[in-house]
Amino acid sequence: MNRLDKERSPYLRHAAHQKIDWYPWSEEAFRLAREQDKPVFLSSGAIWCHWCHVMAKECFEDAEIADLLNEHFVCIKIDRDERPEIDRRYQNAVSAMGFGGGWPLSVFLDVDKRPFFGGTYFPPEDTPDRPGFKKILKTMADFYKSRRGDLLEVSEKLMTSLKPQGLEEGDLSEAAVEAALWSILTRVDTRNGGFGSSPKFPAPGAMGLLIHKYYFIRMESIGFAVRKTLEAMAKGGFYDHLGGGFHRYSVDESWIIPHFEKMTDDNAWHIRNYIDAYSVFGDPLFKEVAEGIIRFVGSTLSDPEGGFYSSQDADVTPDDEGGYFTWTDDEFGEVLNNEEYRVLNMHFGRRSMHHNPEKQVLYVSQDAAAIAEKEGLDLKKVSGILDAGKEKLLRYRNQRETPFIDKTFYTSLNGMMISSYLKAGRVLRDGRVKEFALKSLERIRDLRLTDGQLFHVEGVKALLDDYIYLAEAFLEAYETTGEARFLDEAEKLVKTCLASLWDSDEGGFFDTESEVLGLRLKNIEDVPHPSANSISIMLLLKLYFATGKSEYHQYAETALKRFANQAKKTGLHAGSYYCALDAFYNMLKLSVEAAPGGELAEAVHSSYYPYKSIVYGHEDRGFIVPCLGLKCYEPILNASGLRDFLNSL
Repeated sequence: MNRLDKERSPYLRHAAHQKIDWYPWSEEAFRLAREQDKPVFLSSGAIWCHWCHVMAKECFEDAEIADLLNEHFVCIKIDRDERPEIDRRYQNAVSAMGFGGGWPLSVFLDVDKRPFFGGTYFPPEDTPDRPGFKKILKTMADFYKSRRGDLLEVSEKLMTSLKPQGLEEGDLSEAAVEAALWSILTRVDTRNGGFGSSPKFPAPGAMGLLIHKYYFIRMESIGFAVRKTLEAMAKGGFYDHLGGGFHRYSVDESWIIPHFEKMTDDNAWHIRNYIDAYSVFGDPLFKEVAEGIIRFVGSTLSDPEGGFYSSQDADVTPDDEGGYFTWTDDEFGEVLNNEEYRVLNMHFGRRSMHHNPEKQVLYVSQDAAAIAEKEGLDLKKVSGILDAGKEKLLRYRNQRETPFIDKTFYTSLNGMMISSYLKAGRVLRDGRVKEFALKSLERIRDLRLTDGQLFHVEGVKALLDDYIYLAEAFLEAYETTGEARFLDEAEKLVKTCLASLWDSDEGGFFDTESEVLGLRLKNIEDVPHPSANSISIMLLLKLYFATGKSEYHQYAETALKRFANQAKKTGLHAGSYYCALDAFYNMLKLSVEAAPGGELAEAVHSSYYPYKSIVYGHEDRGFIVPCLGLKCYEPILNASGLRDFLNSL
């Protein structure tokens, strides 16, 4: 048993039995490295990460490797979910070395925390594709003794290269949004949906921009890109057709074979995209998928007392990748009756896993309507057979050993999911979803906000994502309920964030209050979820409309200008920045001079406009006042009047 058994992180505790003398991230570890004149080996990963488990089994549980690590290195392990600010900097370093990035992250450091070599997953022995971990450990230990000066020179140059350059302020225009839109459209895979080729990650910021712009200009190429992508994602094995919810990404270009971990942040953004797409297109598939995600989150990634967990692991064991989610033909035959077997085999295509061809991923090859037409059956009957068969398969799957669920409450992830739940609850008119979101918001506030100090997780100070996403959740709660206390909470968090994280020289938010590894970072890249800086701009604009305080508008404009040139270079992964820029020109303020729970307020909640700020008056006067830019319109008296007004824009 090493020092990790007392850690809060399940990922760190998972390594507590290893014979490696692991330390958590601490000054104690670096002090020991100085005293013993040893380099530091840092491993960063997560409990949901398949290749982290593979490397743990192959390398960290190998006696020879454990001896090498203990003899020649001081070893530190971090959970990238718990300490994303540390992981982010070393990811950047390894990428700058030319070795890509990802998890597990394996980095060699000097006693001053500076990296001099790194990579991701390493097998224990050499393979044709990459060097073995044993060889790397011996080489790094030897180099540190015999060529330390060279290594330190490398680390010094590397750290210098990682220091962010100043951002030159750019100009703002609606034309920049249009240019970004066309640039994103050129990346669309028109055959399979999504962007680029394999591996395929969802790009929720870019998808949000496409949905919003389709609403405004109704161009068929945009609508095709949105529908093709959302349908392909929903029909591939990337979506869990039995339990609901999306896996993390697809290893193939057609969304069929996923990496099987399920993440709270990913699914929070999928809810938003599918709810918005349902509002714009009216496609029942999009509503069905959003509801499926919510069911999954409700059953698996949430605490009945309120609050959302962080992830579900990809696997039960590293030897059987995706085993919990895959099926053999024998299992299909065992679980289903003859009619169900025949119909579900028409509904589902099956793709074999690389490590075991008998185990197959389910994806939709024909929907109920196509099967009914092809077989001359009643559609209602086919749908009933499919529902019954899926229910049997899910019950059978639930009897398997379940992948580990990390039940940590991270502030940022909870903020994301609470906002998504509130949006979905309004559009779907589902009071249970709304109430659970509000209960979760209260719980996270009580757990993570102490005497005005916000925390990412217990013992770790809040990062930018925590401030912005929790403030967004409070503002969503205000727009949903009309309760001014939620607006006050949002404003307090934003003011604290401005005081501690705003770059007073250039504008924009840093990711941390103080330097980490000598760096404070700020960017608008949507990787993997929309950038907190981009979301902050939208948040500042809404606070301006809700409070009338012009400084919020000025902060938003400053950030937009400061990130304008960076956004042009970032392209696809700056989708949420361009949503914020679009909102800067097209935010609709709806002043609800009516009861928050009444018919008019409900009409505002369930209606769709890409960028709207809902503000409540102090009296129930029975109307809504819409304002767009500097122009305000005649009061709206009923739901049909609101629909007509929105359709006229």
